[in-house]
Amino acid sequence: MKNIIKISLISACIGVGLSSCQSDLTSLNDDPKHPSILPSENLLATAMYQSSYYMDNPSVNFNNYRFFTQQWAETQYPDETQYNLVTRNQPRNHFNRMYVYSINNLKQAKMNLVNEVETDDIRTNKLATLEIEEIFIWENIVDTYGDVPYSEAFKPDEILTPKYDDAKTIYLDLIKRIDAVTATIKPAAAGYSDLVYGGNMTKWKKFANSIKLRLGINLADVDPALSKTTVESAIAAGVISSDSEAYKFSYDGNTFSSPVYDNLVASGRNDFIPSQLTINTMSSLSDPRMDVWFTKVGGVYKGGVFGELNDPYTNFSQLSPYFRGATTASNLLSYAEVAFLKAEAAARGYSAGGTAADLYAIAVKESMRENGVNSTIADTYVLANPYNPVNWKQSIGVQAWIAMFNKGFASWNFTRRLDNPTLVNPPKSNLSSVPYRMPYSDQEYVLNGANVSAAANKIGGDKATTKLFWDKF
Repeated sequence: MKNIIKISLISACIGVGLSSCQSDLTSLNDDPKHPSILPSENLLATAMYQSSYYMDNPSVNFNNYRFFTQQWAETQYPDETQYNLVTRNQPRNHFNRMYVYSINNLKQAKMNLVNEVETDDIRTNKLATLEIEEIFIWENIVDTYGDVPYSEAFKPDEILTPKYDDAKTIYLDLIKRIDAVTATIKPAAAGYSDLVYGGNMTKWKKFANSIKLRLGINLADVDPALSKTTVESAIAAGVISSDSEAYKFSYDGNTFSSPVYDNLVASGRNDFIPSQLTINTMSSLSDPRMDVWFTKVGGVYKGGVFGELNDPYTNFSQLSPYFRGATTASNLLSYAEVAFLKAEAAARGYSAGGTAADLYAIAVKESMRENGVNSTIADTYVLANPYNPVNWKQSIGVQAWIAMFNKGFASWNFTRRLDNPTLVNPPKSNLSSVPYRMPYSDQEYVLNGANVSAAANKIGGDKATTKLFWDKF
């Protein structure tokens, strides 16, 4: 409970690191009956849960990724599909969850680990786990907002108002950090009994290289040479190559339930349905995943109109029980995603371990397998929907968008980079186009005003329609 209170207070001052907050937090941690220093493993668990839950959360109050990709529609309250990002303070809420509840705990875990009794190899592996997890969250932050506080963040004793670092500069540093940390891993030694890989450092290393692959592909249109070397080195070093290596955070269904379950079942509300774009696109391709994912209405699939009221709820297809389990894991970097990234790399002329056509087929078939479609049906689907080298962005973009259904952040990266499928700004939108980034937290304008204003001016305006540095076309 004290840690919850602590990180809640930090959320009020993370941008500026006020000394008064530091004093208050110190006094809150004074407890004569309990240890004042939390084990680093506990802090890692908290950070992993918070980041996973809120990266995957479909709530209208948080990231809104599923609306940015237009895969979900709303029923009674269409504000979020009309791209209203002000009323519910989504930019603030996601910013705080990633900085305060996630990275802050990892920073503290690194400090606490120094004084914990471990062998050198185990300590090295534990530090590597904390570092890789932190890099993973930084990638989400940068690809959500663009320029953000980075090099001067989390230094309350030194810097009260951290500057906003250039997003590409952060990218370069994250790639450098991945190379450095993967070189330290001791595969034969244990790490934490963590909630995703259980201390398997080989899997942590593959996860780190897969993050590097993501970063490298995103650089393709802005820095092709760097993109190529980054992607090829990540693949050569070993990326996720099976579902058992995917980064999946599981929930016990009791103390902690899946965020999708919480919003579709536990909430008792019927706010979300698959969009018309999702249903029509998959129907046109005779996609067998529809039978797994959605219910029918009168014997047919019917999607909701994006950006409009879709009421009553019972008139439309709904997300099936497949997504509604309390223990359903948040699959935040899947094997299917990695396979599509490799297919895209090959299409761009990189050495990716296979041809674009072969890697495309592997990616589509893995998504089918992941979603319970048998191999014979998957083979038939790929034959009917083959890779098109003339319009590879459409081939990979549309199929990756489908495969990343219910993986909002991953899907958003593909749609922004490949511009497929075509996302149309709804008629009642609050924006001039579909969103390309999340605006900055409103609290930053109060706590760190000069720096956030400078960042907004640099990127061309703090608007959801401002493209990230790597989103060139």
